[in-house]
Amino acid sequence: MDPHNTIDPEQLETLSRVFANQLLACLQECASGRHGLFSDYEPFSDEGDGQAWPEAARLRELAFALQAISHQSGEPNALSDEFLDLCTIHGESHPGEPRLARSFLGRIERGEVGTPTETGKKPW
Repeated sequence: MDPHNTIDPEQLETLSRVFANQLLACLQECASGRHGLFSDYEPFSDEGDGQAWPEAARLRELAFALQAISHQSGEPNALSDEFLDLCTIHGESHPGEPRLARSFLGRIERGEVGTPTETGKKPW
């Protein structure tokens, strides 16, 4: 690994903490019914600009950056990895963002993030 591309472990910890705090705030808001956390697509946007929740968009960007940095350092961040995995769920069988957010919050509270879900059982 190139020493010029490394990040101080303390900085990585701070970045992880900032991400976790912002994620929890957004998950709570999403669990209460707001859409747009797991996807840029927001069909019911009042603003009409397609970017109804800028904090959620920044959270996804932060998750990608944190994922890249943490994987480069050899210590993956389970919270950002699982969040980004949930952002890829689309289609007819999608459980809906509020339900997905409540499920993810439950997994975080139970300390299950970073552990595999039951085989054959959807995480929501």
